Amino acid sequence: MKSPVSIGQAATLACLWEATAPKPGNVHPQAAFHDTSYADYLASAVAIAPSMQQAHRCKLGNTVLASVEATRSLVGRNTNLGTILLLAPLASVDPNTPLRTGIVDVLAAIDREDAALVYAAIRTAQPGGIGRVQKMDVHHKPPDDLMAAMRLAADRDFVARQYAENFATLFDRIGPNLQAAIEQGLSISDAIVHVHLQTMHAFPDSLIARKCGMEIAQEIARRAGVVLAAGLPTTDSYQHAVTNFDHYLRDPQHLRNPGTTADLMAAGLFILLRDGIITDTRGFNRNADKANHSKRKPLNMEDGHA
Repeated sequence: MKSPVSIGQAATLACLWEATAPKPGNVHPQAAFHDTSYADYLASAVAIAPSMQQAHRCKLGNTVLASVEATRSLVGRNTNLGTILLLAPLASVDPNTPLRTGIVDVLAAIDREDAALVYAAIRTAQPGGIGRVQKMDVHHKPPDDLMAAMRLAADRDFVARQYAENFATLFDRIGPNLQAAIEQGLSISDAIVHVHLQTMHAFPDSLIARKCGMEIAQEIARRAGVVLAAGLPTTDSYQHAVTNFDHYLRDPQHLRNPGTTADLMAAGLFILLRDGIITDTRGFNRNADKANHSKRKPLNMEDGHA
């Protein structure tokens, strides 16, 4: 089905929805960090629209760098590097080409210039918790082969893993899980929160792992599973578990912020918007298909795995 929005609009709307949904541990309208507010994420979502709209006409590296620079010009800090790195290749696919087919061609076309531009974007963004490694460190000279660098980082960075695996997790797990949650009656906001939890449980957040270590990231993944086991998203027991989990994640330094998972939510939403799977963009805070409520399939979300 034809998408009701342009590529740039899809990128911005995906980021707005991701930031607005009250996901445990992340910034949203009712929760800020000491150095980052919900308004910063709104501005960041708007900042990337022009470069994402033109992405299919530009080199990938130019899109990434332009998006990072536009974000910093508006908010003065890194709010969305991981999201940009995921959205830029997706937005680069020709609008008339299926995303899953086109992403392979986009990644195959990445060259030395793209590598230099992407490394420049990462340095400009100055992401937290990035650390240092012996090979292809972002603090060193850019590699000739960006894809080789992504494959090398794939075991410790889930964004890099998407590049290494042709965005398989997004196409096979996150996008379909979001679609299923919406089709089974959740509002878009509730679907985002639920799939955020599913994804945290199935894939320990790599930002948390970089900042706190894999042991803590795995413990947080286990706790996400406990929330999912508390009941369906429509139950009080589930909502109480979500609230408790959110409190646990909000340490003073925000080290337990599941930022990589949030990036994946934005990319999954972009896929659904770009491919016309979500056509009613007014359903963010209301249950879908209210007119046909009696015909709706029962919720089947007891499986905690993404």
